[in-house]
Amino acid sequence: MITTEQREQVRGWFVGRLPEDLFESLAEVTVDREEITVIGRIAAPGLPEDASATEREAAAQGRIAEFRERTRESRIAVAREAERRFDKKVSWGVECDGTRALFTHVAAPVMTRLRQPERAVLDTLIAGGVARSRSEALSWCVRLVQQHADDWLGELRDSLEQVERVRAQGPDARPES
Repeated sequence: MITTEQREQVRGWFVGRLPEDLFESLAEVTVDREEITVIGRIAAPGLPEDASATEREAAAQGRIAEFRERTRESRIAVAREAERRFDKKVSWGVECDGTRALFTHVAAPVMTRLRQPERAVLDTLIAGGVARSRSEALSWCVRLVQQHADDWLGELRDSLEQVERVRAQGPDARPES
């Protein structure tokens, strides 16, 4: 598990390293064992107040595409530095006028052992056309749980951070210098 201190170190590095004009603000830096995901906010396109939701969505998608192309070289340079420094892949995304888009992200294989009733759930999703493979069906299940259990998962993450703090105070803790 990634510690709070490690997350803060990565976020702090990106805050200091990103070109000041890249994003309006840094929305989120997420870290796990394989990947760092950096999401920034970019300016919304200038539309009249009476623009339809469809027009707003299309304008945001256009702004996101323009940003992605214009900043590609700069983002790649920062990602290379970060990948050497933190030994993790870097993925990018943006938020624009309520629309979030990820440009790249790691799809890390995860090995799991499932019993027959659990495999039957995945196979039902395949038979129903929801997924093409067990891997895709499992990913669908994880996204569904994530979507419906955000509050519970948030509490669990908070509890894990408290466990980290208590462990850091234990007899094997290194004295702060």
